Amino acid sequence: MLETERYGEAVELLQFLLQCQGEDPRHYEEWQALLDWLIGAFPALKNGMSDSQGLEEEDETEEMLARRLAEAKLAEDAGYADKLLHTVRDKPLSEQTFLALEQLAYLDRPEVDDALIGWITREELHPLLQYRVLQTLRRRGTTGTLVFTRGGERVEVEIEAVPLKPDDFPPAVQSVLDRVGDQTQVHDPTLFYFAQELWSQFVMVLYGTVDYRSLLSEEDTVIDIWAAALHQMVADSLSGSQTDEEIRAMYGITDGLRLRYEQICRSLGKFVASGRLRGI
Repeated sequence: MLETERYGEAVELLQFLLQCQGEDPRHYEEWQALLDWLIGAFPALKNGMSDSQGLEEEDETEEMLARRLAEAKLAEDAGYADKLLHTVRDKPLSEQTFLALEQLAYLDRPEVDDALIGWITREELHPLLQYRVLQTLRRRGTTGTLVFTRGGERVEVEIEAVPLKPDDFPPAVQSVLDRVGDQTQVHDPTLFYFAQELWSQFVMVLYGTVDYRSLLSEEDTVIDIWAAALHQMVADSLSGSQTDEEIRAMYGITDGLRLRYEQICRSLGKFVASGRLRGI
């Protein structure tokens, strides 16, 4: 958690572990020492996540701590930004790639913006990696329009509008998941759980594309088609008993809508086959 800068979660876990019984006394000493260090540096972390104000304060505190750590490393090593950029652009994609992007978000070095923009516009990266680069640029305070290629499509986005968390997406994005939840939460909660996981990553792949803009129309028919395709894709991966015809009937996918439904199913299928990235 500390490596990935999830400091609030680390505090909660340490507080929980210290309440457990039967562990080696040395473990309690280590946990308490680490907890004391975190709370001593940023007292707001002590209050946990009891209310919305606490959440905002904790987010700010974690950002302050992450920025302080990144600046300290830069002060110790003038080439630190270049090393992070090398990890992001030149090394195999891994958890370290995303950790390096997180750290780059807090470095006050203008050449980082130029390097990331040049990289994303010159090379067609994995769509999820593209999205993480966009998020890093927004966190850095970069503004303006960025044009790049995604799946052969020319995509144009405003950097300052890139969602940083799921709640930042327009309501239509959540509406798709709500429709699937209406059909599955009670009778098939496992399917709904995997639908949430798949959808949270797929909307990042969609972001800025023609399909994404179509979804934002918020038309009931369009949302039904996306929800049915998402349901179908997860049901197939779980070897569910529902047939394609049954799922289409749940969402009112008539013969006139079937072509568009099948197109979206193929898009989801390609995403799953391409390999979903962890650590996003």
